[in-house]
Order: sequence, then structure tokens, then C-alpha cells
Amino acid sequence: MELKSSISVLTLSLLLLALASCSNAGNIVIYWGQNGNEGTLTETCATSNYKYVILAFLPTFVLPTQTPMINLAGHCDPQSTNGCIALSSDIKFCQSKGIKVLLSLRGDKGSYPLESTQDASLVATYLWNNYLNGNSSSRPLGPAVLDGIDFDIEGGSSNQHWSDLARFLKGYNRKKVYITAAPQCPFPDAWLGNALTSGLFDYVWVQFYNNPSCQYNFGEISNFEDAWKKWTLDIPVKKIFLGLPASIDAAGSGFIPVDNLTSIVLPAIKGSAKYGGVMLWSRYYDVLSGYSSSIKNYV
Repeated sequence: MELKSSISVLTLSLLLLALASCSNAGNIVIYWGQNGNEGTLTETCATSNYKYVILAFLPTFVLPTQTPMINLAGHCDPQSTNGCIALSSDIKFCQSKGIKVLLSLRGDKGSYPLESTQDASLVATYLWNNYLNGNSSSRPLGPAVLDGIDFDIEGGSSNQHWSDLARFLKGYNRKKVYITAAPQCPFPDAWLGNALTSGLFDYVWVQFYNNPSCQYNFGEISNFEDAWKKWTLDIPVKKIFLGLPASIDAAGSGFIPVDNLTSIVLPAIKGSAKYGGVMLWSRYYDVLSGYSSSIKNYV
């Protein structure tokens, strides 16, 4: 009996090791900032559900004709006397827990054309001095130093100078600047397609929602798998994340119930060496649904 028991334990151990080698542990990314009822940034990070928190958004960054203006919905008024500087302590709290905090450049409603390399240089300098490790007398989020910049560009054209902006941001070597992006799942992305081939981006969280041609559809996974393979094979980044709505109300389509995600979708992609985890839109919807808590042990 003891010999059989030992063999069983050994067999189980080997099986678990084999399973671990076939899949990659991932992390969860969350967008925060577009609903005043989603809780504070400190409360968000205190859940320990997320590895990356993306502040959403900086929608206007045309220089020098307009002063860039952050928009964090009901959390703070950037035009008031103290603006959003109270968030500095929240950001530092998140970072003390090992969570990376980035600022997302929003690109579907704001005024954001980068029409030249000079435009990209001006924006990079502004971001470095006001949100990253540079110096400015009017830092919108106070003295906290963000970990990087996220590109959520959903307008314009792919020949704009996003790769130049990424290159300038990467040129500041006093502190690592993470460069990430949230493209749509049709490949290549209509707006960031060129920039994403530059090798300058660290992580990409692809929006596999609001795009029926490449998102997971119940009972049909082949289109999704084909799109995932294109992203992981053709984009030179460290990790690719599966971008999803955190509830059925968070997007027009593409929500995946927890059971389907954990039993069908994640097993289909976790074998990829570039699998990084799951990105969720957004913290507000995650609070309502509890989605991240339900999936975090599977991601």
C-alpha cells in the first residue's frame, strides 16, 4: 500500500509539473478613472486583484496649441485649485504593493493628432515632465511618478507618429518607462498597426470585444484562436493580454462568462509563450460583477 501511495504521489507531482510547464501564469490589468462610483484608486489596488492599473484617460494632448487635460470623470476636477494632485498618495500606495500604474492616452474622442516627429517629441517631453520622472511646476497628479504610458488610440490613421512618441518616451533612461497599447483585435490594428511593429512596446492588451469577427463567440472559437495567433506571432512584444469587458454591460459584445473563460478560452491561449493575462474594461463594471475575483485563480 505504501509503495502504491508513493507512486501515486510521484505521478501526481509529475503531472502537475507538466501542466505548469504547458501554461503561463498571467496577471490582470484594469482601467480605472471613468466612473466616480468605481471606488478610489487605493481601494482598487487594495483588492490585490490587479498587477497593472491604467488611469483613464488623457484625451487631449495637442501641443503647443492646447494644454493637455486629464479626464478622470467624477474622481477629481483637473481645472480646480488642487486639481487631481490628491491622487498622488493613492498612486504611491499602489506602487508600494508592486502594482504598476500607467496613464492612458485616449484616442477616439479627444484632440490628439501627431502630424510630425516634432509633435511626438513635444508630447513625450510633456508626459515625461508632468507624469513620469521629469520636473514640472504643475504636475496634474502631484509628485507621484507613473510607471508608463498606455496607447488607447481608436481614431486617426496608422501613419501618425505613435512609434515616434514611443521611441522618445523610451529614450528617457533615468527610470524605465513602460509602453503599452490597447488595439482592437482585427489584425493589423487600423491605428496602431505600424507602431506596434516597432519593438518599442512592452505589453499589448488586445480588445477582443466589440469586434465579432475576431472575438470569442459562444460555440465558435476558431476565429478567436486565429486572431490570437496573429497577434502573438507577428507583434514583437514581451506579453499579449486578452482584453475583455468585465460585465455584459461593459461593451456591446464580447463578454465571456466565467465558466466559458476558465474552461474554454484560457486553456486555448495559455500555452502561448507570450500569454500575459487578462485586461478588463473597467473597474466600475468589475466592482458590479466581481469578475476579476472570479477569474484571478485561473488567469
